[in-house]
Amino acid sequence: MVFIPVNKPFLGEEEIDAVAEVLRSGYVTDKSGAGPKVREFEEKFASFVGAKHAVAVNSGTAGLHASLLAIDLKHGDEVLLPSFTFLATAEAVVLAGGVPKFIDISLETYTIDPDEIRRNISEKTKAIIPVHLYGLPCEMDAIMEIAEDHGLYVIEDAAQAHGAEYKGKRIGGIGHLTVFSFYATKNMTTGEGGMITTNDDELAEKLRMIRTHGEIEPYKPIMLGHNYHMPEILAAIGIVQLKRLPEFIDKRSKNAAHMSSLLKEVDQLILPEVPKHMKHAWYLYTVRLQDNVAEKRGKLLKFLNENEIGAAAYYSTPIHKTPFYSKYPRGKLDNTMKASKSVLSLPIHPLVTEKDVEYICSKVKAFFGE
Repeated sequence: MVFIPVNKPFLGEEEIDAVAEVLRSGYVTDKSGAGPKVREFEEKFASFVGAKHAVAVNSGTAGLHASLLAIDLKHGDEVLLPSFTFLATAEAVVLAGGVPKFIDISLETYTIDPDEIRRNISEKTKAIIPVHLYGLPCEMDAIMEIAEDHGLYVIEDAAQAHGAEYKGKRIGGIGHLTVFSFYATKNMTTGEGGMITTNDDELAEKLRMIRTHGEIEPYKPIMLGHNYHMPEILAAIGIVQLKRLPEFIDKRSKNAAHMSSLLKEVDQLILPEVPKHMKHAWYLYTVRLQDNVAEKRGKLLKFLNENEIGAAAYYSTPIHKTPFYSKYPRGKLDNTMKASKSVLSLPIHPLVTEKDVEYICSKVKAFFGE
């Protein structure tokens, strides 16, 4: 049996040809941060998600940091975000001078709980970063209502949610800003890279300056910025990957449905459920052990890995439990801690075959003696 990784990029000859075209042209980057391939990628990505603007950058983390600079985050301003996510979400807040405040999640969706957001807003709160975890959207109507009531910005972390939908609308045009990652394992990739989408003209203008050292024109910075340029090669790959994204999501969805049909009788597992008003992007297929026991989860992971299945626990250590971030404020995080001890993700990416899904499920059942 060949090892089945939990995620893997799906790249082909068309991506190779697109890169070769850029290399032959000799036009590999632009001092403005937007060469012809970058501009094409931005236009097509904005159209795909239904946003007015898309601004390409060199990573999802850069996109989060630039977004926080664009909303003029001040030293000491609080940003509400989940602890149950990858640390880049909190990292960007600290880099921008703000204070991450960790908020609990729903155990049904693993995304930030709007009721907990309400309980934790203070006079210091400037923004909310909902994370569309594993590819499932957050409850955006409730979050946007809270933000409007309190005059807060919403920066969606959609690093795992390319192609996801909320009430018939693709993620990318709901919050004030939305940030996507194109890291190698994401639903679509450019190797590294990121994209920020917005419907706000002023924020879009700021973002374009921020990614180019804060310059309004060459050598004339009017605000703090950075070098967050996306190279032309990455944009060329992104144009091809974006075209293939619906196909990728469809394959992930079929694998997820097949996996759920095979695992539904395993009483020890809680399978992922998708609310009717959402479309899951299925970045990860995540189950939870009924008993919330980390030791048992560890044994299952070891068993699956030994059987050539790249299962993994995202995220066994919530951000607030890491040494650097433990000092930052938090709400009550009971669900976060339960999830961190009991979740486990299984491979369903486009290179996973129907036979692979059946093999994975057979090993999960074997572990539980079924």
